[in-house]
Amino acid sequence: MHDEATYICDACGEEVVIPIDRSAGVTQEFVEDCPVCCRPHVIHIEIGEDNDVRAWAERE
Repeated sequence: MHDEATYICDACGEEVVIPIDRSAGVTQEFVEDCPVCCRPHVIHIEIGEDNDVRAWAERE
């Protein structure tokens, strides 16, 4: 089981590590600012039946 996931900021290209809150459900969506360039992104998290975590971001 993974407690973290990563996504690539499409504004600055930095790889960002985010914590995974499994209690929030298998499909999650929230807004978070990139810690490097401070641009907001909508973060999407999907947790599969095999507990694999998929995370991606798109600009807000």
